[in-house]
Amino acid sequence: MAIALDADHRDLADAVAGLARRHAPIARTRETFAELAEGKRPEIWDACVQQGLHALHLAEEDHGAGAGLPELAVVAEQFGRALAPGPWVSTVIASALIATLPSGEVVTDLLRRFVDGATGAAVTVPGLVATPVEQGWTVTGLSEPVLGLPGADEVIVCATTADGAWVWFRLPSTAGEIEVAEGVDLTRSIGRLRLSGEVVTAEHLLPPVERDDVHLIVNTLLGAEAAGIAAWALDTAVDHVRNRHQFGRPVGSFQAVQHKAAMMLVRRDIAAAAAWDAARSELHGREQQRLAAAQAAVTAVPAAVDIALECVTLLGGIGFTWEHDAHLYWRRALSITSIVGPEEVWARRLGELAMSSARDFSLVGTDALPELRERVGEVLDEVLSLPDDAVYTEGWAPARGGARRARLAEAGFVAPHYPLPYGLAATPHEQAVIADEFARRGLEQPTTVIGEWVLPTLLLHGTEDQQRRFVAPTLRSEIVWCQLFSEPGAGSDLAGLSTRARKVDGGWVIAGQKVWNSLAHQADWGICLARTNPDVPKHEGISYFLIDMQSEGLDVRPLRQATGKAEFNEVFFDDVFVPDDCLVAEPGQGWRLAATTLANERLNMGTELAHGSAARVRGLVESGRHAAGDDAALRTLGRNTAREMALSAMNLRSVQGRLSGLDVGAEISVQKVFSAIAQRDGSRALVSLLGPAGAVDEGGHMIDHIGLPAVLFGGGTIEIQLNVIARRVLGLPR
Repeated sequence: MAIALDADHRDLADAVAGLARRHAPIARTRETFAELAEGKRPEIWDACVQQGLHALHLAEEDHGAGAGLPELAVVAEQFGRALAPGPWVSTVIASALIATLPSGEVVTDLLRRFVDGATGAAVTVPGLVATPVEQGWTVTGLSEPVLGLPGADEVIVCATTADGAWVWFRLPSTAGEIEVAEGVDLTRSIGRLRLSGEVVTAEHLLPPVERDDVHLIVNTLLGAEAAGIAAWALDTAVDHVRNRHQFGRPVGSFQAVQHKAAMMLVRRDIAAAAAWDAARSELHGREQQRLAAAQAAVTAVPAAVDIALECVTLLGGIGFTWEHDAHLYWRRALSITSIVGPEEVWARRLGELAMSSARDFSLVGTDALPELRERVGEVLDEVLSLPDDAVYTEGWAPARGGARRARLAEAGFVAPHYPLPYGLAATPHEQAVIADEFARRGLEQPTTVIGEWVLPTLLLHGTEDQQRRFVAPTLRSEIVWCQLFSEPGAGSDLAGLSTRARKVDGGWVIAGQKVWNSLAHQADWGICLARTNPDVPKHEGISYFLIDMQSEGLDVRPLRQATGKAEFNEVFFDDVFVPDDCLVAEPGQGWRLAATTLANERLNMGTELAHGSAARVRGLVESGRHAAGDDAALRTLGRNTAREMALSAMNLRSVQGRLSGLDVGAEISVQKVFSAIAQRDGSRALVSLLGPAGAVDEGGHMIDHIGLPAVLFGGGTIEIQLNVIARRVLGLPR
């Protein structure tokens, strides 16, 4: 998914991509490396000015387009994808910073200059020291490298005082010396500013730019550019392995290559989600902006470096040549990562922020849909007045029955997205309002656990009798479900199952074995796949049954896993009779129905983190019960928070993408892969902090880590999901 979601943003992205193709083909850029390094304007700059892309974000009263950071991010992504040369990003960074300031003579004049097409650069890096004097300030020093400085028409400068304050000013045209540097990125200028006691008087002083604005603007735009670089690298690598042949086969048919390409897509989507979230935070409060800016620095910007390198490795020797464009994209990725600053610094900053705040991924504001909000509130207040008389069980099973659950089911709040009469046919916005009202009252939204995957299948494929029989009781938590799919010889290869269902008068007789069935020892009913026709291709001979878990001949044996708990089971079918009215749809349609069930499972598992959560790390930091120093613990918290934020951003983008008419089906597998990786890596990082206390598992963190296989296997392993992404999304050959 690109950063652009709605129709207007997609149109903008298409227009920018077309402009870059016409005015900045890479072959022409290659011919002008020397001129670009000196800061000479490429052809595309004039085209940007003519199209207003340089002033897209400036206010209409300043003769800009009145857009904002999200629109700039869309442009930055496309220019990153096209490797557009020249000063666009350095100029819009400078003008966006100026646009945050209160109006004044210097600010007004600078904005006018930028609207008229002046190029710009912002010296926000260390190296310059300001000392107060009678006339104003004297500034001395040599700055760190600054993007777009050579050739810039307008330069805004930040110098640091002895006590760490910032002094901002507009660089006089005759002041200082700009030293052109040999940049890693060959398509843009970069240089240092040397000042030797330059006196800055009031006529050049600017109001101080907030550090948070610098971080948000720089990290968002360079994060968006990184997402564009990643998109080009992915497309280039996939095109190559799809068409390149070795050993008589397309290179892209080899599983190792497919998995590498699929992981590139996962990281590309994560980068785009992080940059998008930073851009949208422009309209949020300061603390939210700080979180989003740090997340972009930790997640979006570095991804381009790794994906560019993966592109080179998939291209092989040709990708390591000067003539191939891959190294130019790689160079830009390295350059912008360096400009944003060290990942470890940003990880610690995000960790510090996560100690006291959390990113808000709400779909709607608190004033949205007031009538619905009032109606929901009245029901929830009534629910709170009822006795909490549900029967609670250990483990994952939902609490059974109870007056509160019955009232919530009656109101349609257990699954508000379900159609009437079981839900409210609620839109995503309505669901968000309902969830918000639950959260405001400290109420946990009810879940049917495995029923979350069963009921959508029954609503889509079941008979009216099956829906009446099972849906409402499940919503009232009178029925608990389990899933009977996996077998000892058919785990990832689910279609290879061997459990058989034989037709008899009035129903079917099932024989076989299932394994790794969560809740089977507590469930009332299960969904089971069994082979009803062994004489057709394996996907076509499977049927979908509803199993009464008290049936004669059914033997449920709990499996004690490595954690010491028994949350999974083996289930043996010894000629279990299943009546005809418990077959869902027609015989042989089970694989299609299972796809519905598994899709719902992957979506659920792709939006929740059970292991290695930021909350666990935060608890360690607060308690001090870890053997690592504060820096290491905060960095770990920052990275685990970044993973959770990226996953939440992807989930929110998926919802908004659907609302905009986009096909976001591929993101289900992407979310599942990233969720599993985030839990695996986050849990491993957490246990690395513990030291000797981990040997006795104080806090349960080690057992939490040992429980990882439940999410690494459930709903399809990482490798299976990578196969899905490689073949169904990227179109790589079998």
